[in-house]
Amino acid sequence: MTAEQEFLNSYDKSIYEKPSVAVDLLVFTIEDDRLKIVLVERDEHPFKNTLSLPGVFVGINETLDEAAARGIAEEAGLRDIYFEQLYTWGDLDRDPRMRIISVSYLSLTSSEKLDITAGSRTASVKLIDVDKLLRSDIPLAFDHRKIIEYGRERIKNKVQYSRIAFEFLPEEFTLPKLQRVYEILLGKPLYKANFRRKIAPLIEETDHMTSGDAHRPSKFYRQRTDSPDIEL
Repeated sequence: MTAEQEFLNSYDKSIYEKPSVAVDLLVFTIEDDRLKIVLVERDEHPFKNTLSLPGVFVGINETLDEAAARGIAEEAGLRDIYFEQLYTWGDLDRDPRMRIISVSYLSLTSSEKLDITAGSRTASVKLIDVDKLLRSDIPLAFDHRKIIEYGRERIKNKVQYSRIAFEFLPEEFTLPKLQRVYEILLGKPLYKANFRRKIAPLIEETDHMTSGDAHRPSKFYRQRTDSPDIEL
């Protein structure tokens, strides 16, 4: 037996206190020309009947990514959602029950892909207007207002140098629709000519057009995957 194995066999796991670890899940989408987020109404204490982010404790034999996938399925009925880690939250008093460290995950998706249903520990699931929520005094559980504020700012910054805007769109889209998504994420209007000039390297025309029943027909475009990112 090696010295390392002897050490591990005799190691006292009770030496250190063990905080719990959770995942909190931010699912953003665009609906009715507004940036929205999936929130659940808690059906248990603490913060019963209060809006919160979907989230779960991480199981002892579970990875963080596995917990994120399980959490969004159990609490909001969503599956096959892509997440990336956003930030880790570890304030001492962030949860009244005990010391809980939370890893937040960020997901961006089109509203067409969302089919949300309340889970076993949630009274209801809602799509909430993000900017209106952050300007309001609507109570949120735990430190979830701070987490949402951080996620909103991350999106606003990241859209300027990455392709995250395309996550909110179907495979084919019109240029006015693409510009509107950028304006929603940035929180400001964009000049049409400048936007189209800058975005041109990232998109290509398709053979499809809108019907033109109410307006002049518009071309459909799709994202190019063989071009570098740009900075707006």
